[in-house]
Amino acid sequence: MTASPADQALLLDLQALDTKLQQLAHRAKQLPEHALLQQGAVQLSELLVTLAEQKGVLEDAKLELSRIESDVAVVEARISRDSTRLQASSSTKDVAALEQELAALHKRQSDLEEIELTVMEKVEEQGAVVGRAADAVGVVQGKMADLEGERDAALKTLDAETANARANRDAIAAQIPADLLALYEKQRERYGLGASLLQHGVSSASGVKLHENELVKIRAAAPDEVILCPDSSAILVRTNESGL
Repeated sequence: MTASPADQALLLDLQALDTKLQQLAHRAKQLPEHALLQQGAVQLSELLVTLAEQKGVLEDAKLELSRIESDVAVVEARISRDSTRLQASSSTKDVAALEQELAALHKRQSDLEEIELTVMEKVEEQGAVVGRAADAVGVVQGKMADLEGERDAALKTLDAETANARANRDAIAAQIPADLLALYEKQRERYGLGASLLQHGVSSASGVKLHENELVKIRAAAPDEVILCPDSSAILVRTNESGL
């Protein structure tokens, strides 16, 4: 294959832009915000589990308090009923029985009210625990929201750089003959690099100085002959800096 030295030189610009596009894609994937958001997601998941568990404990305590309040209400209703019956009763036997029952009811009422106070304290304390757990969730969610904003801003900048690089690449690719461009794309897809500058006998793609016998063949080739780098298999572009 042959192509003018000027067309071959365009491949170096194209390769530079392809390298830049690869770097931009790598930077987009390796943004520190990605890892921090993953860590935050794990932490948030754990905190949400803890919050759900603590809410469950709080609901259980509230149910316990509700049952005790219901028991207190029943006892109070029975005290009120027996007190009314006691006032209306004229039977000594009934009065004695009612007084005995009222004493037991008052004792039961006192016991329940003590339990009620204990459970009320438990509800209050557990409510504070839930509040702290919810605050911890809120803090992590806030940090993640900030990180998402920073990530999106960074990606927006990288997207703009990528779009500019792609536009420049398209403009250069349009100037390169189709067969030369196809070879470049083929070599780049296979070996990672499509074009390499020969500079002072060293191939930029491999960073290796070519052997003298290889340089002899390159010197003998016509300027428009398309040559592949013996080390990297990229198209070897010769310029005044090639040292031939």
